[in-house]
Amino acid sequence: MCFLPERCASAFAYVKAILALLDMDEISYDTKEGLKGLDLDVRENEFICIVGPSGCGKSTFLRMAAGLEPVSEGEILYRSQPVKTPRREVGMVFQEYSLLPWRTVEDNVALGLEFAGKGREERRKVAREYLELVDLAAFARAMPHELSGGMRQRVAIARALANRPDVLLMDEPFGALDAHTRILLQRELLRIWQHHKTTILFVTHGVDEAVYLADRVVVMSARPGTVRAVVPVDIPRPRHRGDPEYARLTASILEMLDTSAGTGRDERKNDAGGCPCR
Repeated sequence: MCFLPERCASAFAYVKAILALLDMDEISYDTKEGLKGLDLDVRENEFICIVGPSGCGKSTFLRMAAGLEPVSEGEILYRSQPVKTPRREVGMVFQEYSLLPWRTVEDNVALGLEFAGKGREERRKVAREYLELVDLAAFARAMPHELSGGMRQRVAIARALANRPDVLLMDEPFGALDAHTRILLQRELLRIWQHHKTTILFVTHGVDEAVYLADRVVVMSARPGTVRAVVPVDIPRPRHRGDPEYARLTASILEMLDTSAGTGRDERKNDAGGCPCR
């Protein structure tokens, strides 16, 4: 699997990965803005969160896995097949929602099915099914501008799930939302994940969010980005932010990020993602 840095034209990165489900080895990058030596295995049905300093290549990591960035060297394999372009089995949810403003909520959810050549009745049936899943069936005929930010992001999640992907890549999907809406959507996402058991890779700047959601948290270093640690989250669900073990694990990951990025204690409070236990 090959990674490029955050849209740096001179960037070069190398990674060999298997999205079968994910086995990433020897990711490296020759410039100061790239990835280097990234090694990660992702198990089927696992929920993994990726945290790290800005510019370390987290979002690029997802774009390469989605087939949205070209491979410079090495390869991405999904179930032993090279990933060179986007494929239906690997879905992606962006921070910006990316809904088409001239289409209804239902038609936005059905977009991938339309591209796949599915008939109108099948598209409508599947779209309604996933709108029910995210509790938005009553808004099927609404337009995106009529929805709140949290509702639009739920539509984006429904659209990605409607294609029934094996892997769902999520690039800071709740980053633009207010704290309360973010917490509500975290709960909603876990409910959906437990229902579908889709493998999820979720990029976030919030350590609290990562500890709340993930089976394991991948901690990346400052650029050139590499995996500093993979931290298992052995806290039973549903998790409670007031749990002492939750606070201990959050503080431990923040300490890793501090050491990696050379940041101070004040910035660490911000990186916690609004953790109420601190």
